Amino acid sequence: MNKTLLREHILAQLRATLALQVNAAQLARDEAISEESRAENQYDTHSLEAGYLAEGQARQAAEIEESITIISALALPDFAAGSPVALGALAEVRNSRGTSDWYFLCPRAGGLEVQLENRTVLVVTPQSPLGRQLLGRRVGDAVPLPGGSPAVASKIIAIK
Repeated sequence: MNKTLLREHILAQLRATLALQVNAAQLARDEAISEESRAENQYDTHSLEAGYLAEGQARQAAEIEESITIISALALPDFAAGSPVALGALAEVRNSRGTSDWYFLCPRAGGLEVQLENRTVLVVTPQSPLGRQLLGRRVGDAVPLPGGSPAVASKIIAIK
């Protein structure tokens, strides 16, 4: 699986989300400063609430922009045989059902799912429970997946 192409898919999804977030922030800002939102009495907080919403959405847009910058600069090393999982690793994990799940260890955008080469790749961060379980493991290591049965661990079968 091509990690450069995977990164481009991640960035494309983040850019699409950013465009939506910037638009939502602008709409909330327009609502906050609209003449129609002006308080009619001391208990009317519509404009204030719209302002808080605009601020929160602008903050989320800034976080997405920062994620785009960080992921764009992320090194995508080739992991030699015996190398441990680290940032930039794409790990294939065989689960207890005998099927494989793919995880990309990335500093941001955790929880994002990307479709590539007819596979679903889940982006995980080192701060997430799953990311902590994968970090430092090697091919053949058992990985107790969060929420899974501790008696049945999945195994890492490839690190790219």
